[in-house]
Amino acid sequence: MEKEIIVVVDDEKEIADLIEVYLSNENYEIHKFYNGSTALEFIQDNQVDLALLDIMLPDMDGFSLCKKIRENYLFPIMMVTAKIEDLDKITGLTLGADDYITKPFNPLELVARVKTQLRRYNRYNQNDKEKDNNEISIRALQICKSNRKCYLNNKELSLTPIEFDILWYLSERQGKVIPTEELFEQVWKEKYFDSNNTVMAHIARLRDKMDETTRKPKYVKTVWGVGYTIE
Repeated sequence: MEKEIIVVVDDEKEIADLIEVYLSNENYEIHKFYNGSTALEFIQDNQVDLALLDIMLPDMDGFSLCKKIRENYLFPIMMVTAKIEDLDKITGLTLGADDYITKPFNPLELVARVKTQLRRYNRYNQNDKEKDNNEISIRALQICKSNRKCYLNNKELSLTPIEFDILWYLSERQGKVIPTEELFEQVWKEKYFDSNNTVMAHIARLRDKMDETTRKPKYVKTVWGVGYTIE
């Protein structure tokens, strides 16, 4: 069985080495880079399963690197940052990151988060062995659970695994208002905290891909103070 390949981009050698030790012990193949440009070259020439990006890099910031990767690839991206402000977290998630972890971090937590992202990504890409052809159509929106494809106005949307899971969960409960806490815990499989803006950031990115406006969305609507719904 081939090892899953993880790219680590961090100009702090000690941090990169620490991440390598813990993830290598989990039988992942680690490739370390200390700037964004060399990491991007590697990603373009190799099959990558996940990337861990530091925000502060010598040649380009992690946000810019994340955005460049998302232009062509859907594999999970995790931001590793010393910044703790919510704005930084939201910026990364909006640009295409799937998760973030703040320095200093518990290496075991990092490993757990990496495993969670890879499980979701692998589930997203594998063929559904049960051949469960569940499909949902809501006006011009068609979603197929068996092949995890989504079409809007006959145009396929390029959704990450998390974005698909959010849209499917809401669509499956069309007309019902889903609390933010429920949506987070069902999609991310983690406990929700009041200060968590992860759902909002992913909803914003999903709407952008659907060419939705925040004020008058046609599909994913915000119920202020409660959560989200698809009518």
